[in-house]
Amino acid sequence: MHRTQDIMALICLLFLELPMFEMASGKVLEETYRKWVQYKEDCIKMIGNEPLPQASVFCNRSFDRYACWPDTPAGSMVNISCPFYLPWYYKVSHGVVRRRCGTDGFWVRDDSGQVWRDMTQCEEEEEVTSQELWFKQLMVSFRMLYTVGYSLSLFMLIMAVIILLSFRKLHCTRNYIHANLFLSFILRAVSVIVKDTMLERHWGKEIMKQTDAALGCRVAQVMMQYCVLANHYWFFGEAIYLYSVLIASVFIDNNKNLPYICLGWGTPLLFVVPWVVMKLLNENNECWAVNENMNYWWIIRFPILFASLINFLIFMKIVKVILSKLRASNQSGYPDYKLRLAKATLTLIPLFGIHEVIFIFATDEQTTGVLRYIKVFFTLFLNSFQGFLVAVLYCYANKEVRTELKRKLRSWRIEAEIVCCGQ
Repeated sequence: MHRTQDIMALICLLFLELPMFEMASGKVLEETYRKWVQYKEDCIKMIGNEPLPQASVFCNRSFDRYACWPDTPAGSMVNISCPFYLPWYYKVSHGVVRRRCGTDGFWVRDDSGQVWRDMTQCEEEEEVTSQELWFKQLMVSFRMLYTVGYSLSLFMLIMAVIILLSFRKLHCTRNYIHANLFLSFILRAVSVIVKDTMLERHWGKEIMKQTDAALGCRVAQVMMQYCVLANHYWFFGEAIYLYSVLIASVFIDNNKNLPYICLGWGTPLLFVVPWVVMKLLNENNECWAVNENMNYWWIIRFPILFASLINFLIFMKIVKVILSKLRASNQSGYPDYKLRLAKATLTLIPLFGIHEVIFIFATDEQTTGVLRYIKVFFTLFLNSFQGFLVAVLYCYANKEVRTELKRKLRSWRIEAEIVCCGQ
Protein backbone atom coordinates (compact mmCIF):
# COMPACT_ATOMS: atom_id res chain seq x y z
CA MET A 1 0.00 0.00 0.00
CA HIS A 2 2.83 2.37 0.88
CA ARG A 3 4.56 1.65 -2.45
CA THR A 4 1.34 2.30 -4.33
CA GLN A 5 0.94 5.66 -2.62
CA ASP A 6 4.55 6.56 -3.44
CA ILE A 7 4.09 5.76 -7.13
CA MET A 8 0.74 7.57 -7.40
CA ALA A 9 2.29 10.61 -5.74
CA LEU A 10 5.10 10.43 -8.29
CA ILE A 11 2.57 10.35 -11.15
CA CYS A 12 0.66 13.31 -9.69
CA LEU A 13 3.86 15.32 -9.40
CA LEU A 14 4.77 14.32 -12.92
CA PHE A 15 1.49 15.68 -14.31
CA LEU A 16 2.10 18.99 -12.56
CA GLU A 17 5.48 19.24 -14.31
CA LEU A 18 4.15 18.76 -17.85
CA PRO A 19 4.37 21.85 -20.07
CA MET A 20 2.02 20.59 -22.80
CA PHE A 21 -1.37 18.96 -22.35
CA GLU A 22 -2.44 16.71 -25.22
CA MET A 23 0.77 15.76 -26.99
CA ALA A 24 3.64 16.43 -24.62
CA SER A 25 1.99 14.71 -21.64
CA GLY A 26 2.26 11.30 -23.30
CA LYS A 27 5.80 12.01 -24.51
CA VAL A 28 7.08 13.09 -21.07
CA LEU A 29 5.35 10.19 -19.35
CA GLU A 30 6.75 7.67 -21.81
CA GLU A 31 10.26 9.12 -21.57
CA THR A 32 10.07 9.04 -17.77
CA TYR A 33 8.86 5.46 -17.81
CA ARG A 34 11.69 4.45 -20.14
CA LYS A 35 14.23 5.91 -17.73
CA TRP A 36 12.52 4.09 -14.86
CA VAL A 37 12.77 0.78 -16.75
CA GLN A 38 16.45 1.44 -17.47
CA TYR A 39 17.03 2.24 -13.80
CA LYS A 40 15.23 -0.96 -12.77
CA GLU A 41 17.22 -3.11 -15.23
CA ASP A 42 20.52 -1.63 -14.03
CA CYS A 43 19.50 -2.39 -10.47
CA ILE A 44 18.56 -5.99 -11.29
CA LYS A 45 21.97 -6.47 -12.93
CA MET A 46 23.67 -5.08 -9.83
CA ILE A 47 21.65 -7.41 -7.60
CA GLY A 48 22.65 -10.41 -9.68
CA ASN A 49 26.32 -9.58 -10.28
CA GLU A 50 27.66 -7.84 -7.17
CA PRO A 51 29.63 -10.14 -4.82
CA LEU A 52 28.38 -10.69 -1.30
CA PRO A 53 29.78 -8.39 1.40
CA GLN A 54 32.37 -9.51 3.98
CA ALA A 55 30.12 -8.64 6.92
CA SER A 56 28.33 -11.58 8.53
CA VAL A 57 25.17 -9.59 9.27
CA PHE A 58 23.80 -7.23 6.65
CA CYS A 59 20.59 -6.06 4.97
CA ASN A 60 20.00 -7.59 1.55
CA ARG A 61 20.20 -5.61 -1.69
CA SER A 62 16.80 -4.80 -3.19
CA PHE A 63 14.76 -2.64 -5.56
CA ASP A 64 11.63 -1.09 -4.03
CA ARG A 65 10.34 0.42 -7.33
CA TYR A 66 11.70 3.79 -6.26
CA ALA A 67 15.41 3.29 -5.62
CA CYS A 68 18.09 0.60 -5.85
CA TRP A 69 19.58 -0.44 -2.51
CA PRO A 70 22.92 -2.26 -2.10
CA ASP A 71 23.87 -4.70 0.63
CA THR A 72 24.29 -2.66 3.82
CA PRO A 73 26.14 -3.66 7.03
CA ALA A 74 23.94 -4.03 10.10
CA GLY A 75 23.52 -0.92 12.23
CA SER A 76 24.46 1.55 9.49
CA MET A 77 22.77 4.10 7.25
CA VAL A 78 23.04 3.87 3.46
CA ASN A 79 22.84 6.90 1.18
CA ILE A 80 22.28 6.61 -2.58
CA SER A 81 21.80 9.28 -5.22
CA CYS A 82 18.31 10.40 -6.20
CA PRO A 83 16.96 8.23 -9.06
CA PHE A 84 17.79 9.75 -12.43
CA TYR A 85 14.35 8.97 -13.89
CA LEU A 86 12.65 11.70 -11.83
CA PRO A 87 11.35 14.50 -14.12
CA TRP A 88 12.87 17.08 -11.75
CA TYR A 89 16.19 15.21 -11.41
CA TYR A 90 18.11 18.25 -12.64
CA LYS A 91 17.00 20.02 -9.45
CA VAL A 92 17.89 17.20 -7.03
CA SER A 93 20.87 15.56 -8.75
CA HIS A 94 23.08 16.20 -5.70
CA GLY A 95 20.52 14.87 -3.23
CA VAL A 96 20.36 11.42 -1.66
CA VAL A 97 17.71 8.98 -0.48
CA ARG A 98 18.40 7.08 2.79
CA ARG A 99 17.62 3.77 4.43
CA ARG A 100 18.77 2.37 7.78
CA CYS A 101 19.84 -1.23 8.32
CA GLY A 102 18.99 -2.56 11.78
CA THR A 103 21.41 -4.43 14.02
CA ASP A 104 19.50 -7.64 13.27
CA GLY A 105 20.23 -7.43 9.52
CA PHE A 106 16.74 -6.27 8.54
CA TRP A 107 15.76 -2.90 7.11
CA VAL A 108 14.29 -0.60 9.76
CA ARG A 109 10.53 -0.14 9.47
CA ASP A 110 8.35 2.81 10.43
CA ASP A 111 5.25 2.83 12.63
CA SER A 112 3.04 1.63 9.75
CA GLY A 113 5.19 -1.47 9.26
CA GLN A 114 6.70 -0.32 5.96
CA VAL A 115 10.43 -0.10 5.33
CA TRP A 116 11.59 3.35 6.44
CA ARG A 117 12.99 5.57 3.72
CA ASP A 118 14.03 9.23 3.76
CA MET A 119 13.50 10.72 0.30
CA THR A 120 13.06 14.36 1.28
CA GLN A 121 16.17 15.45 -0.65
CA CYS A 122 14.77 13.88 -3.84
CA GLU A 123 11.36 15.51 -3.69
CA GLU A 124 10.56 18.53 -5.79
CA GLU A 125 11.20 21.78 -3.96
CA GLU A 126 8.05 23.28 -2.51
CA GLU A 127 9.45 26.77 -2.83
CA VAL A 128 9.25 27.82 -6.44
CA THR A 129 10.27 31.01 -8.13
CA SER A 130 7.71 33.60 -9.20
CA GLN A 131 8.28 32.57 -12.82
CA GLU A 132 7.54 28.89 -12.09
CA LEU A 133 4.45 29.86 -10.10
CA TRP A 134 3.24 32.04 -12.96
CA PHE A 135 3.85 29.18 -15.38
CA LYS A 136 1.81 26.71 -13.33
CA GLN A 137 -1.03 29.22 -12.95
CA LEU A 138 -0.93 29.78 -16.70
CA MET A 139 -1.17 26.05 -17.34
CA VAL A 140 -4.14 25.78 -14.97
CA SER A 141 -5.86 28.60 -16.87
CA PHE A 142 -5.15 26.83 -20.15
CA ARG A 143 -6.62 23.64 -18.73
CA MET A 144 -9.82 25.43 -17.71
CA LEU A 145 -10.07 27.09 -21.11
CA TYR A 146 -9.49 23.76 -22.83
CA THR A 147 -12.12 21.95 -20.73
CA VAL A 148 -14.80 24.63 -21.13
CA GLY A 149 -14.18 24.89 -24.87
CA TYR A 150 -14.44 21.17 -25.59
CA SER A 151 -17.44 20.70 -23.27
CA LEU A 152 -19.33 23.56 -24.89
CA SER A 153 -18.36 22.40 -28.38
CA LEU A 154 -19.43 18.81 -27.70
CA PHE A 155 -22.88 19.88 -26.50
CA MET A 156 -23.47 22.31 -29.38
CA LEU A 157 -22.15 19.86 -31.99
CA ILE A 158 -24.27 16.94 -30.78
CA MET A 159 -27.41 19.10 -30.85
CA ALA A 160 -26.46 20.43 -34.31
CA VAL A 161 -26.07 16.89 -35.71
CA ILE A 162 -29.44 15.89 -34.25
CA ILE A 163 -31.11 18.95 -35.83
CA LEU A 164 -29.59 18.41 -39.29
CA LEU A 165 -30.50 14.72 -39.34
CA SER A 166 -33.97 15.06 -37.79
CA PHE A 167 -35.59 17.46 -40.27
CA ARG A 168 -36.16 16.00 -43.74
CA LYS A 169 -36.22 19.42 -45.42
CA LEU A 170 -32.64 19.99 -44.23
CA HIS A 171 -31.39 16.85 -45.98
CA CYS A 172 -29.10 17.98 -48.80
CA THR A 173 -25.46 17.54 -49.80
CA ARG A 174 -24.37 20.76 -48.10
CA ASN A 175 -25.94 19.91 -44.74
CA TYR A 176 -24.83 16.28 -45.09
CA ILE A 177 -21.22 17.47 -45.31
CA HIS A 178 -21.80 19.84 -42.38
CA ALA A 179 -23.18 16.96 -40.27
CA ASN A 180 -20.15 14.79 -41.02
CA LEU A 181 -17.81 17.66 -40.17
CA PHE A 182 -19.65 18.11 -36.85
CA LEU A 183 -19.34 14.37 -36.21
CA SER A 184 -15.59 14.47 -36.92
CA PHE A 185 -15.27 17.29 -34.36
CA ILE A 186 -17.16 15.20 -31.80
CA LEU A 187 -15.00 12.12 -32.42
CA ARG A 188 -11.82 14.21 -32.29
CA ALA A 189 -12.73 15.67 -28.90
CA VAL A 190 -13.81 12.31 -27.47
CA SER A 191 -10.72 10.52 -28.82
CA VAL A 192 -8.38 13.09 -27.24
CA ILE A 193 -10.11 12.74 -23.86
CA VAL A 194 -10.09 8.92 -24.06
CA LYS A 195 -6.43 8.88 -25.13
CA ASP A 196 -5.38 11.05 -22.19
CA THR A 197 -7.38 8.84 -19.80
CA MET A 198 -5.81 5.68 -21.20
CA LEU A 199 -2.33 7.20 -20.93
CA GLU A 200 -2.86 8.01 -17.26
CA ARG A 201 -4.25 4.54 -16.50
CA HIS A 202 -1.46 2.86 -18.45
CA TRP A 203 1.34 4.57 -16.54
CA GLY A 204 -0.34 3.85 -13.22
CA LYS A 205 -0.54 0.13 -14.06
CA GLU A 206 2.91 -0.08 -15.62
CA ILE A 207 4.82 1.47 -12.75
CA MET A 208 2.92 -0.37 -10.02
CA LYS A 209 2.80 -3.73 -11.80
CA GLN A 210 5.24 -5.32 -14.21
CA THR A 211 2.59 -6.15 -16.82
CA ASP A 212 2.06 -5.02 -20.39
CA ALA A 213 -1.05 -2.82 -20.31
CA ALA A 214 -0.15 -0.79 -23.38
CA LEU A 215 -2.62 -2.31 -25.87
CA GLY A 216 -5.60 -0.17 -24.89
CA CYS A 217 -3.37 2.89 -24.75
CA ARG A 218 -2.08 2.25 -28.28
CA VAL A 219 -5.59 1.70 -29.63
CA ALA A 220 -6.63 5.05 -28.14
CA GLN A 221 -3.58 6.69 -29.73
CA VAL A 222 -4.45 5.24 -33.16
CA MET A 223 -8.09 6.33 -32.88
CA MET A 224 -7.02 9.84 -31.94
CA GLN A 225 -4.71 10.09 -34.98
CA TYR A 226 -7.51 8.80 -37.23
CA CYS A 227 -10.06 11.26 -35.84
CA VAL A 228 -7.70 14.22 -36.19
CA LEU A 229 -7.01 13.27 -39.82
CA ALA A 230 -10.73 12.75 -40.49
CA ASN A 231 -11.47 16.19 -39.05
CA HIS A 232 -8.97 17.81 -41.42
CA TYR A 233 -10.27 15.92 -44.44
CA TRP A 234 -13.85 16.93 -43.73
CA PHE A 235 -12.48 20.49 -43.76
CA PHE A 236 -11.11 19.52 -47.16
CA GLY A 237 -14.54 18.20 -48.17
CA GLU A 238 -16.19 21.48 -47.18
CA ALA A 239 -13.65 23.40 -49.28
CA ILE A 240 -14.13 21.16 -52.32
CA TYR A 241 -17.93 21.38 -52.08
CA LEU A 242 -17.94 25.17 -51.97
CA TYR A 243 -15.37 25.27 -54.77
CA SER A 244 -17.61 23.04 -56.91
CA VAL A 245 -20.63 25.25 -56.29
CA LEU A 246 -18.95 28.59 -56.96
CA ILE A 247 -16.18 27.81 -59.45
CA ALA A 248 -16.05 24.34 -61.00
CA SER A 249 -17.93 21.06 -60.88
CA VAL A 250 -16.16 18.51 -58.72
CA PHE A 251 -17.36 15.11 -57.52
CA ILE A 252 -20.18 14.84 -60.09
CA ASP A 253 -21.82 11.47 -59.44
CA ASN A 254 -25.23 9.89 -59.14
CA ASN A 255 -24.49 9.41 -55.46
CA LYS A 256 -23.28 12.87 -54.50
CA ASN A 257 -22.47 11.90 -50.92
CA LEU A 258 -20.27 8.86 -51.56
CA PRO A 259 -17.19 10.75 -52.83
CA TYR A 260 -17.24 12.98 -49.75
CA ILE A 261 -17.57 9.96 -47.45
CA CYS A 262 -14.54 8.35 -49.14
CA LEU A 263 -12.58 11.60 -48.79
CA GLY A 264 -13.51 12.37 -45.18
CA TRP A 265 -13.61 8.91 -43.58
CA GLY A 266 -11.62 6.83 -46.08
CA THR A 267 -8.56 8.96 -46.83
CA PRO A 268 -7.26 8.96 -43.21
CA LEU A 269 -7.00 5.17 -43.36
CA LEU A 270 -4.46 5.46 -46.18
CA PHE A 271 -2.07 7.18 -43.76
CA VAL A 272 -3.02 5.80 -40.35
CA VAL A 273 -2.59 2.16 -41.41
CA PRO A 274 1.02 2.64 -42.70
CA TRP A 275 1.83 4.64 -39.57
CA VAL A 276 0.53 1.79 -37.38
CA VAL A 277 2.59 -0.75 -39.38
CA MET A 278 5.78 1.32 -38.98
CA LYS A 279 5.14 1.75 -35.26
CA LEU A 280 4.60 -2.00 -34.82
CA LEU A 281 7.74 -2.88 -36.74
CA ASN A 282 10.16 -0.20 -35.56
CA GLU A 283 8.82 1.79 -32.59
CA ASN A 284 6.58 -0.64 -30.74
CA ASN A 285 7.19 1.00 -27.35
CA GLU A 286 4.52 1.62 -24.73
CA CYS A 287 1.81 4.08 -25.90
CA TRP A 288 3.44 5.24 -29.16
CA ALA A 289 3.54 8.80 -27.80
CA VAL A 290 7.24 9.38 -28.52
CA ASN A 291 8.42 9.92 -32.11
CA GLU A 292 11.97 8.56 -32.14
CA ASN A 293 12.12 8.64 -35.94
CA MET A 294 10.40 11.80 -37.20
CA ASN A 295 10.08 10.26 -40.67
CA TYR A 296 7.34 8.00 -39.31
CA TRP A 297 5.57 10.98 -37.76
CA TRP A 298 5.48 12.67 -41.17
CA ILE A 299 3.22 9.84 -42.38
CA ILE A 300 0.57 11.53 -40.23
CA ARG A 301 1.84 15.10 -40.49
CA PHE A 302 2.17 15.32 -44.27
CA PRO A 303 -1.52 14.67 -45.17
CA ILE A 304 -2.60 17.27 -42.61
CA LEU A 305 -0.11 19.75 -44.07
CA PHE A 306 -1.23 18.94 -47.62
CA ALA A 307 -4.97 19.29 -46.86
CA SER A 308 -4.43 22.56 -44.97
CA LEU A 309 -2.38 24.11 -47.78
CA ILE A 310 -4.92 23.07 -50.46
CA ASN A 311 -7.71 24.45 -48.27
CA PHE A 312 -5.85 27.73 -48.01
CA LEU A 313 -5.47 27.97 -51.80
CA ILE A 314 -9.16 27.17 -52.32
CA PHE A 315 -10.02 29.72 -49.64
CA MET A 316 -8.08 32.45 -51.45
CA LYS A 317 -9.71 31.51 -54.77
CA ILE A 318 -13.22 31.56 -53.29
CA VAL A 319 -12.62 34.91 -51.57
CA LYS A 320 -11.52 36.31 -54.93
CA VAL A 321 -14.68 34.98 -56.61
CA ILE A 322 -16.90 36.36 -53.85
CA LEU A 323 -15.20 39.73 -54.15
CA SER A 324 -15.77 39.89 -57.91
CA LYS A 325 -19.42 38.87 -57.58
CA LEU A 326 -20.06 41.38 -54.82
CA ARG A 327 -18.48 44.14 -56.89
CA ALA A 328 -20.58 43.18 -59.91
CA SER A 329 -23.80 43.25 -57.87
CA ASN A 330 -22.94 46.55 -56.22
CA GLN A 331 -25.13 48.75 -58.43
CA SER A 332 -26.10 51.28 -55.77
CA GLY A 333 -22.66 52.84 -55.55
CA TYR A 334 -22.25 52.13 -51.80
CA PRO A 335 -19.19 50.14 -50.74
CA ASP A 336 -21.21 47.76 -48.55
CA TYR A 337 -19.74 44.84 -50.46
CA LYS A 338 -16.56 45.20 -48.38
CA LEU A 339 -18.49 44.49 -45.22
CA ARG A 340 -20.21 41.53 -46.85
CA LEU A 341 -16.86 40.26 -48.11
CA ALA A 342 -15.37 40.53 -44.62
CA LYS A 343 -18.35 38.64 -43.19
CA ALA A 344 -18.08 35.89 -45.82
CA THR A 345 -14.33 35.62 -45.28
CA LEU A 346 -14.58 35.34 -41.49
CA THR A 347 -17.25 32.64 -41.69
CA LEU A 348 -15.14 30.60 -44.11
CA ILE A 349 -12.04 30.58 -41.88
CA PRO A 350 -13.38 28.13 -39.24
CA LEU A 351 -15.18 26.04 -41.90
CA PHE A 352 -11.97 25.45 -43.85
CA GLY A 353 -9.68 25.30 -40.81
CA ILE A 354 -7.58 28.15 -42.22
CA HIS A 355 -6.28 29.07 -38.76
CA GLU A 356 -4.28 25.79 -38.81
CA VAL A 357 -1.92 27.35 -41.37
CA ILE A 358 -0.62 29.80 -38.75
CA PHE A 359 1.36 27.19 -36.80
CA ILE A 360 1.45 24.34 -39.31
CA PHE A 361 5.21 24.62 -39.86
CA ALA A 362 5.94 25.28 -36.17
CA THR A 363 6.03 21.79 -34.67
CA ASP A 364 6.22 21.13 -30.93
CA GLU A 365 9.89 20.17 -31.28
CA GLN A 366 10.75 23.49 -32.97
CA THR A 367 8.92 25.94 -30.70
CA THR A 368 10.43 27.10 -27.42
CA GLY A 369 9.99 29.91 -24.91
CA VAL A 370 7.29 32.52 -25.49
CA LEU A 371 6.46 31.16 -28.96
CA ARG A 372 5.67 27.78 -27.39
CA TYR A 373 3.23 29.39 -24.93
CA ILE A 374 1.58 31.34 -27.74
CA LYS A 375 1.24 28.18 -29.80
CA VAL A 376 -0.19 26.25 -26.85
CA PHE A 377 -2.76 28.99 -26.17
CA PHE A 378 -3.92 29.36 -29.76
CA THR A 379 -3.94 25.61 -30.35
CA LEU A 380 -5.98 24.89 -27.22
CA PHE A 381 -8.32 27.84 -27.72
CA LEU A 382 -8.99 27.37 -31.43
CA ASN A 383 -9.19 23.57 -31.35
CA SER A 384 -11.51 23.48 -28.34
CA PHE A 385 -13.85 26.30 -29.42
CA GLN A 386 -13.74 25.68 -33.17
CA GLY A 387 -16.49 23.06 -33.00
CA PHE A 388 -18.72 25.49 -31.11
CA LEU A 389 -18.07 28.26 -33.66
CA VAL A 390 -18.72 26.03 -36.67
CA ALA A 391 -21.93 24.67 -35.13
CA VAL A 392 -23.23 28.19 -34.47
CA LEU A 393 -22.31 29.58 -37.90
CA TYR A 394 -23.50 26.66 -40.01
CA CYS A 395 -26.45 25.36 -37.99
CA TYR A 396 -27.92 27.63 -35.35
CA ALA A 397 -27.37 30.88 -37.30
CA ASN A 398 -28.44 29.32 -40.62
CA LYS A 399 -31.65 30.91 -41.90
CA GLU A 400 -32.91 27.62 -43.35
CA VAL A 401 -32.37 25.80 -40.05
CA ARG A 402 -34.01 28.56 -38.00
CA THR A 403 -37.04 28.62 -40.33
CA GLU A 404 -37.45 24.85 -40.00
CA LEU A 405 -37.10 25.03 -36.20
CA LYS A 406 -39.70 27.81 -35.98
CA ARG A 407 -42.07 25.82 -38.18
CA LYS A 408 -41.64 22.74 -36.01
CA LEU A 409 -42.13 24.71 -32.79
CA ARG A 410 -45.26 26.28 -34.24
CA SER A 411 -46.56 22.83 -35.17
CA TRP A 412 -45.89 21.51 -31.65
CA ARG A 413 -47.63 24.52 -30.14
CA ILE A 414 -50.72 23.98 -32.29
CA GLU A 415 -50.79 20.27 -31.42
CA ALA A 416 -50.46 21.13 -27.71
CA GLU A 417 -53.34 23.60 -27.95
CA ILE A 418 -55.52 21.03 -29.71
CA VAL A 419 -54.76 18.41 -27.04
CA CYS A 420 -55.39 20.97 -24.30
CA CYS A 421 -58.70 22.18 -25.79
CA GLY A 422 -59.80 18.63 -26.55
CA GLN A 423 -59.42 17.68 -22.92
